[in-house]
Amino acid sequence: MAENLFSDLAKVIDQVGKDKGIDKEVIIDAVKQAMLVAARKKFGTYREIEAQYNEETGEVELYEFKEVVEREKFIDEEVEIPLDEALKLDPGAALDDSIGIKLESGDLGRIAAQTAKQIILQKVRDAEREIIFSEFEQRKGEIASGIARRVEKGAIVVDLGRTEAHIPPREQIPGEMYKPGYRIQGYLSEVRQTTRGPQIIMSRADERYLVKLFEMEVPEIYDGIVEIMSAAREPGQRAKIAVRTKDNSVDPVGACVGMKGSRVQNIVQELKGEKIDIVMWDEDVTRFACNALAPAEISKVFLDEENKEMEIVVPDQQLSLAIGKKGQNVRLAAKLTGWKLDIISVSATSARTAESIFNLMLIPGMSETMAQNMFQSGFGSFQSLSTAKVEEVMTIPGYDDPEKAQKIIQDAADLVQKYKEQGIPVPTSPQIAAKVETGTSAKQRAEEQLKAELSKLGQE
Repeated sequence: MAENLFSDLAKVIDQVGKDKGIDKEVIIDAVKQAMLVAARKKFGTYREIEAQYNEETGEVELYEFKEVVEREKFIDEEVEIPLDEALKLDPGAALDDSIGIKLESGDLGRIAAQTAKQIILQKVRDAEREIIFSEFEQRKGEIASGIARRVEKGAIVVDLGRTEAHIPPREQIPGEMYKPGYRIQGYLSEVRQTTRGPQIIMSRADERYLVKLFEMEVPEIYDGIVEIMSAAREPGQRAKIAVRTKDNSVDPVGACVGMKGSRVQNIVQELKGEKIDIVMWDEDVTRFACNALAPAEISKVFLDEENKEMEIVVPDQQLSLAIGKKGQNVRLAAKLTGWKLDIISVSATSARTAESIFNLMLIPGMSETMAQNMFQSGFGSFQSLSTAKVEEVMTIPGYDDPEKAQKIIQDAADLVQKYKEQGIPVPTSPQIAAKVETGTSAKQRAEEQLKAELSKLGQE
């Protein structure tokens, strides 16, 4: 049996190497290990046996190594050989040498040969898995296509030829249905080596899949003339990508759209009708945010660079357009820019401004003009003013004197304390939604409310 198993070994090694794409040395090592395991099962683990591949004969030869000792000191024939016998095998043998004695592989027996065969097959499988893993590890980040075979626990199993890939439910485009035999493509997002072989995860919902599709469809992106700076998706519904170019002669948005929209339409079809907005990237984050919220018109933008937050003011009639259906437009724009975006209407901003000025005018001696200056300097209430630092208040026009700045902070703090002690809620403007510039002036409204509140506090 063993003779049949290992006969024509050179041909077997060459054939397996060609069929499986496995390095010849890997197969030879597997055969040598298999022979060793079989030999140890036959002869025991106590004996020192090595396997060597003879390229001339195309066979794996087994050698048992024994220590050369004097005849008088010879004890264990499994690990020792007398000097006189060693000289017959090798005239150059000397005491304490280790001499190799060739074993007949035909003596391994049927069970040992079958064990060797199993090890060889396992080693070949392991080597094949490693080759597949290495191949797809290098291809990670690319687009691959295959045939949908089946669905396992919601995941689509895709036949890629030499192996299979899985598209988990979270990586699928909602609503997509693939029957067995359909061709499907996706982004190779993850390649893992497991005990069961390579595990390849494909995605059709990843933003990187969208980017790769544009790289394939738009030559200017592939050539590096146009660059995709960021992308955001809600798979199956809408996506946004931000593009730029350093070549003034190239329109990056037009290049991505293509003649009569041909390029972007090809991508839309691949993504099953997902709408795609292509916007111009700008290093000025304010302009970038405005581009990302298009086609909504933007009135004002307020930045909080420390927290990467942005308040965007839009005309009342543009509010729903800027926010989008179920907030989709602003969500995608926020993801595209990397900033938290808060959309607010002009009327709401005006009402909030009026409310802030009204609140600041509750401080004794505070005029409307001074309250407006404070509001424009970033103080929206006397509560925030009460905890401010003198240096911060000194930036407000009219409060550049440290003593004057300290006094207004103290007045605000005293007011906070009095409302707290009296248990009276801080009053709000009687017409919060009204615009500052219409109707009764903020000054008049504030004075009326202020008199009523101050009288409760025992002040004139």
